[in-house]
Amino acid sequence: MTDETPATGGTGLGHRSVTMTRLEKGLYEVTNVRGGTMLVGGGGDSAEFTPVELFLTAMAACSATDVDFITSRIAEPTSFEVGSEGVKSRDEGGNHLADIEITFRVRFPEGEDGDRARERLPRAIAQSGDRLCTVSRTVQRGAPVTYREE
Repeated sequence: MTDETPATGGTGLGHRSVTMTRLEKGLYEVTNVRGGTMLVGGGGDSAEFTPVELFLTAMAACSATDVDFITSRIAEPTSFEVGSEGVKSRDEGGNHLADIEITFRVRFPEGEDGDRARERLPRAIAQSGDRLCTVSRTVQRGAPVTYREE
């Protein structure tokens, strides 16, 4: 990426980046361009997320945002929970996650709007997985990853 590429946030197109700073062995603080921070590490502390948990979070959050924006225009959900899970595996190709599954548990109020939102929910979930969620679509399509040293 070049320095001339504008940094963006939200759902628009454009360059994305985070910076990770070592706090101590195995514990890092991640900062986004808007100043938000979180802890990442090996899972030794309940306040930190492991990299695999962040990966699962990114997939769930990406699709949750898609589905929420689509369905809440019809009716405000009474509950909205998304689970994300997978099995960490190792084979001749190295470490990876297998059997990744994103599960939506969304409920809408009784009535006509709630019925319409419930009817729209399966299509919204499918749209997220098939074309909207940048995170899961990147995994499904595959993307080159470059490692470099400065």
